[in-house]
Amino acid sequence: MESAKHAGDAAVAVSKAYGVETMFTLSGGHVFPLYDGAVHEGMRILDVRHEQSAVFAAEATARLTRKPGLAVLTAGPGITNGVSGVATAHFNGSPVVVMGGRAPQSRWGSGALQELDHPPLLKPITKLSFTGTDAESVGQDVEMAFRTAVAPHRGPVFLDFYMDHLFSPSSPHEVRTQTPSPLEPDPDDLTAIARLLAEAERPVLVYGSDVWMDRAEEAARDFAETWRLPVIPNGQGRGILPSGHELLVTRARSVAFKQADLVIVIGTPLDFRLNYGWFGGSDALARVVHIADAPSQLATHMQPAASAAGDLSVVLWSLGTACGDAGVKPDTYASWVSKLADTAAAAIAGDAELLASDSDPIHPMRVYGELGKVLADDAVVIGDGGDFVSYAGKYVEPKQPGNWLDPGPYGCLGTGLGYSVAARLARPSSQVVLLLGDGAAGFSLMDVDTLVRHRLPVVMICGNNGIWGLEKHPMQLLYGYDVAAELQPQCRYDQVVTALGGGGELVTKPSEIGPALRRAFDSGIPYMVNIATDPQIAYPRSTTGV
Repeated sequence: MESAKHAGDAAVAVSKAYGVETMFTLSGGHVFPLYDGAVHEGMRILDVRHEQSAVFAAEATARLTRKPGLAVLTAGPGITNGVSGVATAHFNGSPVVVMGGRAPQSRWGSGALQELDHPPLLKPITKLSFTGTDAESVGQDVEMAFRTAVAPHRGPVFLDFYMDHLFSPSSPHEVRTQTPSPLEPDPDDLTAIARLLAEAERPVLVYGSDVWMDRAEEAARDFAETWRLPVIPNGQGRGILPSGHELLVTRARSVAFKQADLVIVIGTPLDFRLNYGWFGGSDALARVVHIADAPSQLATHMQPAASAAGDLSVVLWSLGTACGDAGVKPDTYASWVSKLADTAAAAIAGDAELLASDSDPIHPMRVYGELGKVLADDAVVIGDGGDFVSYAGKYVEPKQPGNWLDPGPYGCLGTGLGYSVAARLARPSSQVVLLLGDGAAGFSLMDVDTLVRHRLPVVMICGNNGIWGLEKHPMQLLYGYDVAAELQPQCRYDQVVTALGGGGELVTKPSEIGPALRRAFDSGIPYMVNIATDPQIAYPRSTTGV
């Protein structure tokens, strides 16, 4: 027998109208009416083992499907446990709505269980953080939350409800979903950018995650191909130009940024990943153009030569027209593109030996050499870690857009299991591969139980060097010693996966990697290939992010 309509029904009905199919949560009494609403409305409930994984799953859903994600967290520690997930969504510009429970208003101030005023905690890392007014306003409040989350620039919204309001009757809410109107760029800004491109001899395009999130991948590819511009992807910009594309010069990144005279950065901040927007050599800095989906995202810590804000598809199509009017000639850059292509090809050729290395202990690059042989074109690859996963950014080049996930500029470890849950739901027929450092594994490995309970097969590859690689090597360099940087050598994380109902094995020899990966993909269950790698080898990074 169904219960009468209550505020939980209204909240879930509005969520469904905005395209939400799954509620990610960890059970808590403060939000029971939201679960009841999901049952009434036919929404899937997927429960995890730690609230951070619920938010990470909602965030990955938003990034993979380009529709808003939903996490439901119980009061007090349920919400504080989800804060890192909300912060990650904030830095990634992911449209996520987090609904929280709240101690009853009728007892507020008297010390009820888990009584905490949550919105002030979440305000700095959300677009909007507020408490619902009453039971009758729940539908309207939820609609405002989703409308705010999906408006440019996208981002997370937090909304909590008094427990007694959620349990109270509530009238059905007529949902009027609103698709944000495309933000038109200023034509003068586009004209200025086109003039810079017409004057340039060595331009470089950088495509970031917001190009994918703004559904601008077709316009981005067309712009690069029409004007014959070399491209370096960043974040979910990977795959917009597929692996092997003649204009994709990821492996010539250092040369491109040092020798460019113009760098056009689209859909990503000018943060530490892009040297804070400083390109070129010591003798002559490159001019920089910054293009974002909203004015709030344009760089303020430095003064670009030009900038523009707007719907990125509109920006790119319109910029193409402006380039024609400015007399941009694609053949101008032919020798530059050829140089970068040759540099990239040489780097790829130079990698061959280490990607096939038979060294013992295992060189991390051998893992990626073997992985490349078994990855399908539509595989979703997830990175959760520091040192080991840095190699993935260099050696895993997606064939399609929208199939790459990493924590983004906030750099929060522990995203991997939540991301994996979402990826398996969003891409039910694709390979889903989670690349874990052994340090990252300690943050969320218990959510393998979630994969098992919900029958979500994922292949996990753990680069296990027994140390905190990002910390141990720099500390040795700085101080000649290290502390708090050791983990268990060859710790059996695979046995944790097996104990939770999945499968796994430890790999200690290079020749064992390929067969183990094939067994993992063939298993049809959550499966970990736990690979013992050489702790003496550190990823050769050029930035520390500070």
